[in-house]
Amino acid sequence: MPAPLHRTTKIPAARLAAAAVALGSCLALAVPAGTADAAPADPVKTVFFGDSYTANFGIAPVNNPESERGWCFQATKNYPGVATESLKGKGITLDVQADVSCGGALIHHVWQPQELLQPGSGLSVPEQEKALTEDTRLIVGSMGGNTLGFNQILKQCSTKLRGASLLPGDPVDAESPADKCAEFFTSDDGKAWLDYRFEVVEHQLGDMLNRLFYRAPDAERVLVGYPRLVPQDTTKCLKAAPGQTELPFADIPQDALPVLDKIQKRLDDVMKKAAKDEFADFVDLYDHTGGNTACDGINRGIGGLLEESQLDLFGTKIPWYAHPNEEGRDLQAQRVTAKVQEVLNR
Repeated sequence: MPAPLHRTTKIPAARLAAAAVALGSCLALAVPAGTADAAPADPVKTVFFGDSYTANFGIAPVNNPESERGWCFQATKNYPGVATESLKGKGITLDVQADVSCGGALIHHVWQPQELLQPGSGLSVPEQEKALTEDTRLIVGSMGGNTLGFNQILKQCSTKLRGASLLPGDPVDAESPADKCAEFFTSDDGKAWLDYRFEVVEHQLGDMLNRLFYRAPDAERVLVGYPRLVPQDTTKCLKAAPGQTELPFADIPQDALPVLDKIQKRLDDVMKKAAKDEFADFVDLYDHTGGNTACDGINRGIGGLLEESQLDLFGTKIPWYAHPNEEGRDLQAQRVTAKVQEVLNR
């Protein structure tokens, strides 16, 4: 097991200096009454970043289908696009410099190129921070789930996903049976693996938010959490959604579902803390999507693990693999719209 990582930096000196200058400006200038709630008069230069939850994997059509970026599976109408339209209706215009969100992105792909499909494919996209400029004023996106290894966690708990599956990655321990994954992640090597992955996520999120600040020091940074996948009442997961034959979480044992939910809640807490520590804003989706999980039938905002998505690859439908459907995307967009409106109006 690799040695744990420990962050040695706290508040960047440049950040403190910027805050001091901003405070001095506020004290020196008289602000007319009523302007605190006014929307920005000029378009706000914005960059969206992130992984498949920002790209909204599973929703068709996708952007850039004729280039390597098509393999990012970024939906033409992902939540950044829906939120941008919603904000426009509220009098806030985003000048979107780029949306570099890409399926499969890990946190370090913010500062390193991302290889697509598989190692040696020859297809890659540049580091996401490259889209930032000194005049960027808003940065929004989600990162963390892939670095944690959520695909590996799902494969640890599902025999079906360990077989012929388009979902990348391997189970954490292929020697441990899928039906024992609840015990695996709560004891011994499985728990140690999970604890270490959370250390990596926490460390890299802090580094990421720092790097975003240094690249665009005047930008507001908004880290977006992940929607809830598993409901509190897991008996709802024992019934297929209307029109479906597979259960929402396929063959993942019921006793593993609360474990998956605890892992996701822990990730949500780590992301929230990282945002607070680095003076960024956080959009908490987990706490606001408990009635729209993969097991909530017609109200589900998450496509079932093996439920067919809208994507077609060489004549084969790709499953959702527990990603937001269109309803879930709209829930993401609603929360992001509200947070961006709050951030830009304060």
